[in-house]
Amino acid sequence: MNETQAATGEPPETGCCEIRLKGHLDARWAAWFDGLTLTNESDGTTLIRGQVVDQAALHGLLQKVRDVGLPLLSFRQLDQPAAHPTERQ
Repeated sequence: MNETQAATGEPPETGCCEIRLKGHLDARWAAWFDGLTLTNESDGTTLIRGQVVDQAALHGLLQKVRDVGLPLLSFRQLDQPAAHPTERQ
């Protein structure tokens, strides 16, 4: 949470993330991952993408990944907040 959000009471921005697992998951796992998108790639990996609202949700998601038993290959935040135009220099 930044100072503006703390002062105005706004919730922190949600972020989109991508998790890559070694191995494929069937479509039936999509409901267990709370509406995140599961995509089986031709290289034998599964991509899990979607919004993660806060750190607690991220920890819950990572616990589910652990419980599935497929090796975690990568985690990537997709939506990085853009710098304010006047802050770029």
